[in-house]
Amino acid sequence: MTVLGHGLWVVVLTLLTQLGGVAWLLACCFQRRWTVFLAAYLGLSISAAMLAPTLGRVPLPCFGEPLRTQSVLYCALNRQYVDPELAEVLHDLAKQVEGRHPGTPTLVLDASFPFLNGFPMLPHLSHDDGEKVDLAFQYRDDEGFQRGRTRSPIGYFAFEQGPTTCPDQFPTLRWDLDWLQPIWMDMKPDVPRMRTVMRHLSADSRVGKILLEPHLRDSWGVNHPKVRFQGCRAARHDDHNHLQL
Repeated sequence: MTVLGHGLWVVVLTLLTQLGGVAWLLACCFQRRWTVFLAAYLGLSISAAMLAPTLGRVPLPCFGEPLRTQSVLYCALNRQYVDPELAEVLHDLAKQVEGRHPGTPTLVLDASFPFLNGFPMLPHLSHDDGEKVDLAFQYRDDEGFQRGRTRSPIGYFAFEQGPTTCPDQFPTLRWDLDWLQPIWMDMKPDVPRMRTVMRHLSADSRVGKILLEPHLRDSWGVNHPKVRFQGCRAARHDDHNHLQL
């Protein structure tokens, strides 16, 4: 592989995982590159979980109840770190949801990387300080509540269609991804559970803002000043909701 090729790998792995680029640089010094890369990446990730709390971020649970990441992929990519105060908000939310709706896990999507305020987490515009996190919707189908399941495998991009006033414009991160929509699971947001989530977060004084598409805000009856539209140039929020301190 050329120097340019290695450089590209470093950039991509760094943008995806923050630590992967360092692991690749270490692996380039060895013949069994992929084996060394995986070992180095695992070691760096474990070290990050131990070191990050001393620098102001804590990892969210990858398994268990009532709070966990939607997929172990988010932990594998080191995208499950938050400010300790936000971790408390999420644990309190999960207990509240579990209390109102037994057997309902709260599923976390992208949060932040373990280190460095201002470090970008693509494709997000703001997940760079540990104070923001995305939550998966709770879903149901004709058979009832679907515990721990989301319409898409990663919890993103399965949009709930509704009226919008956003014009076609460029540049924008508001991807409609119409070609993807027919392949997702045939489920709908579980409105009683989502109302519990949104109303609890709205009443939490530690929460500063919750992003949700207006048509869901209106149909769910969660019209609170903290529940806001993210604007037409940012990613859609009718497949997940975003909250921040």
